[in-house]
This record gives sequence, C-alpha cells and structure tokens, in this order.
Amino acid sequence: MRRIATLLAAASLCTACVGSALRSDADAPDRYRLEGPAAEPGGVTLPLAITVSRPRSPLSLDTDRIAVTTPGLGFNYLAGVRWADPAPQMLQQLLVDTLARDARFATAVAAPSRVPTDLMVDVEIVRFEAAYADVRSPPTVTVEFGVNLVNVRDGRRVTSFRVGATAASASNDRGSVVAAFEQATDQALREAVRRVMAGATEASGSPAAQDSR
Repeated sequence: MRRIATLLAAASLCTACVGSALRSDADAPDRYRLEGPAAEPGGVTLPLAITVSRPRSPLSLDTDRIAVTTPGLGFNYLAGVRWADPAPQMLQQLLVDTLARDARFATAVAAPSRVPTDLMVDVEIVRFEAAYADVRSPPTVTVEFGVNLVNVRDGRRVTSFRVGATAASASNDRGSVVAAFEQATDQALREAVRRVMAGATEASGSPAAQDSR
C-alpha cells in the first residue's frame, strides 16, 4: 500500500478525540505533505505547455493550518499539526505534478514562471477541511475546487468546471485525518486532470493530443 503522507518532523500522533486534537499548540507542530495520486501507466505526451496559477481561497484556508469544522465550535484548526506549505501552494504543486505525470503535458509549471505556455489552469479552492459530526466520531474530509482552463494566447476560456471528493477518516488520530485528506485530494485531482486533458485535447486538435485521450 502506498504511503499516504510524508511526515516531515518526528511525531507521536494524538489518538484522543477531537476535543484533544483542537487544544492549543504548545510544542512545535508536526508537518505533513500530501503526495498526490500515483502515476497511471500509458498515454501519449500532449505537445502543449501548461501553467497552474496559485489557487485562490478564503483567507481561512490560505494557511498551513489544517482546517476542521465541529458542532458548537464552528471553524477551527487541528492543534499540533500543519501542512508543509499553505494549502493553496500545496494544491498548486500537486496539480502541476499530476498534469506532468498523468496528462503528460510536454511542459507543466507553477505560476509565476518565465516559461511560455499555451494554457493556464486557474483554480479556486472552495473547501479543504475535515468536518466532525460530533466530538467522538472521526471526521469526513471534503476537498472541492473550481477550475478554469484558459488559452493563454487569446485569453479564451476553454472549459470551466468544479470537482470535489469526500473521504471518511478511519479514526480520530491526526495521521488518519491526514490520510483522509490524501484520499479526497487524490480523487479530486484525478477528475480535474481528466477534464483539463479533455479540454486541452479538444482545443489543440493535434494528432498526438487526440491519441492521448
């Protein structure tokens, strides 16, 4: 089984319920980085260059803190644990990596970049959080974001869509919550990349792009 997340600092994961997970930070937080979906075999390289903008998001999600919602407490963050990078920056890089690996664009870069590109992926994060139904049950993670694929050369919007996925955490410890984020993010990324690839293929009309569908 593929490792779900990379632990960037030594950690002893809290196995208490959400009430403990939400306690105030006392020590240096443990940091996690999502890996993104595993590569899918096969396919033909798309002869296009694509850039991914840094996703826009609500201020509450533009942070390296892991967002949660709880009944009675509303919006909060898990204590003692952080993302390796702010969530928008992490999602941007995951999209770049997945587009390069699975959609096989000739070039895939994160904006800003000096590399000239044919297409731009404009992203807006809608939800990136773990929701607790009650303080004793494991949460359900929801990842949702909107995408606009834009032709850089003429400014025309090629396609626009929204993707989302949910994943139930296996238990209430922080490692399981991060694993649920990985699962939901992977599902949303695969769907987003599939639809970006379809739009790029249709827009380019090149034989290599047609063969890669």
